[in-house]
Amino acid sequence: MEAKKYTMDLAGHKLSLEFGKYCEQAAGSVWVSLDDTVVMVNATMSPVARPGVDFFPLAVDVEEKQYAAGKIPGGFIKREGRPTEKATLTCRLIDRPLRPLFPKGMRNDVQVVATILSVDKQNPPEIPAMIGSSIALAVSDIPWGGPTGSVVVGLIDGEFVCCPTEEQMAASQMHLTVSGTRDAVLMVEAGAKEVSEKVMLDAIMFAHDWIKK
Repeated sequence: MEAKKYTMDLAGHKLSLEFGKYCEQAAGSVWVSLDDTVVMVNATMSPVARPGVDFFPLAVDVEEKQYAAGKIPGGFIKREGRPTEKATLTCRLIDRPLRPLFPKGMRNDVQVVATILSVDKQNPPEIPAMIGSSIALAVSDIPWGGPTGSVVVGLIDGEFVCCPTEEQMAASQMHLTVSGTRDAVLMVEAGAKEVSEKVMLDAIMFAHDWIKK
């Protein structure tokens, strides 16, 4: 694949997508940067269906590397540890909007791996990982009905903020993650300080407006 790079503005953040430079044996691969937070996402599929299963074997992995935050594992065990709770929750955020868009009855093993390469401590890696997972599948030959978009919405001083920084999120009344297609919302994950149903619905629609862009 010819190396290509695309850049767009996402609510004041620089979102960059790079293709064709890494992991050329994967079915689909993309290098996603949100400002200085960088995530590499690769998608692969087995050539034949897994026999004897009555479910779709989709596996999503999020690999958090300590070097992404400028750290080196120390102590007695000088290796990367098992996935953190945050990594497990991020896997679920990625899986839930992707899974419904695969063909019904598909039994081929599909694996999506998001490797966090750099974290700038202002932009969490969840959204680049979710966006990258959609794009890696979209550019591959894996049958899938995407693409999807994903954003985080905060509520600060009565105003919705798309993709707030860590500092902004500390002052936010809600933490809302939304994924969807141009036509529909597929996944909502939320935590809030007792906001009204109307505010939550407005926040979801605000997020979907960004997703459609």
